[in-house]
Amino acid sequence: MLRYLAKSFHRPARALSRFCFAYDGTTAVEFALIAPPFLALIIAIFQMTMFLFAQQALQTAAVAAGRLIMTGQVQNANLTQSQFQTNDVCPLLAAMFTCTKLYVNVQSYNNFSSATTASPTLTYNTNGTVSNTWAYSLGSPGQVMVLQLIYQWPIISGPLGSVLPNLGNGTTEMVGITAFRVEPY
Repeated sequence: MLRYLAKSFHRPARALSRFCFAYDGTTAVEFALIAPPFLALIIAIFQMTMFLFAQQALQTAAVAAGRLIMTGQVQNANLTQSQFQTNDVCPLLAAMFTCTKLYVNVQSYNNFSSATTASPTLTYNTNGTVSNTWAYSLGSPGQVMVLQLIYQWPIISGPLGSVLPNLGNGTTEMVGITAFRVEPY
């Protein structure tokens, strides 16, 4: 009986030893194990890099557009909110932005302590479009202004999900904010 038992363990042990010393296909197996996390990491790095680059471009546009209000150029031209967005803000943005997804919120305050720079929460209609009412108060000399440029940035869901928070429609909210006091003009 022991001979039979030893013989039955000898065959699988021989097969296991042959398997351990066979190197055919190990590269393919190792690649199959490493590729998904590696690709997920590459996609996450690419997405985050593009987001941060676009965020900086949006912030730079907010500062430049705020300068137009701070010096009184927008007030003297009597621009409406859509004119200000189309003529002054959109040309400041890089080619990676779509002007129709950009929202401009301009609020005036009496002093810096009462000003709020919190990111607005986007609300949606039943058809999926943003239903927020954005302020457009250009203020007068000496008033404190807060300019917010809000953009819905598209996100890519990689193998491990998205790195950025999803608003539910495949986008994330990106905001460029600047606060300043209007100069005498």
